Amino acid sequence: MNVLIFQHTPGENPGAFLEHISSNGDTARIVRLYDRQPVPDLANFNLLLVLGGPMDVWETETHPWLIAEKQAIKTWVRDLKRPYFGICLGHQLLVDALGGRCAPMVQPEIGVLPVDLHINAQCDPLFGSFPGQFEVLQWHGVEAIELPPGSAVLAQSAGCAIQALRVSDCAWGVQFHPELVQGTIKSWMNDPANHQCAVNWLRSTDAAHTMSMESDKIADDQFRMTSEIYANLRQI
Repeated sequence: MNVLIFQHTPGENPGAFLEHISSNGDTARIVRLYDRQPVPDLANFNLLLVLGGPMDVWETETHPWLIAEKQAIKTWVRDLKRPYFGICLGHQLLVDALGGRCAPMVQPEIGVLPVDLHINAQCDPLFGSFPGQFEVLQWHGVEAIELPPGSAVLAQSAGCAIQALRVSDCAWGVQFHPELVQGTIKSWMNDPANHQCAVNWLRSTDAAHTMSMESDKIADDQFRMTSEIYANLRQI
């Protein structure tokens, strides 16, 4: 399998997914859109993985490459009908590109928090075998508020009604960050802007530090989760 990865910022990389790609003998091409790398010929790839980032789906003037990216996502899902997995911004881009809508949250969601599976997930090819509730890392101030046609909500949380969704039979998005490995959040916090964002949203430096430590505690569980997700994507 040849995996195409859209990356939006240097700090938010594929994390655990790179290990799963390698261990399965698959190949990956990372397109660094923030460096204005062009979208390649989509026909050469079997799976599209779209990562997170600090920008918003509507910031096309500041990040004009978002226009081409959203068109590529639409072509991938609607025309090529090949498996797609979006994380955080990648989840929001899936919603926006296929006719849904995202908007700023009244209260940002940040920290290691529980997510509950929706009844729709019971027979889902990716999430059908997952427990009814599990902990994940949240860090977002935007959420999906209108679903694209042909969508199903797969998970929700106390702070966000659409934590995971499926569009058609081949595309999934999750609002949380399952890609994290040991040290991911510590690395993100090394960026002063990220650190200040966490402090502002959590209202204290100590809380931001605690979030970093708690994310490491769930890293092994997240690795097993992404292993299962990737294995299921390979079967789509």
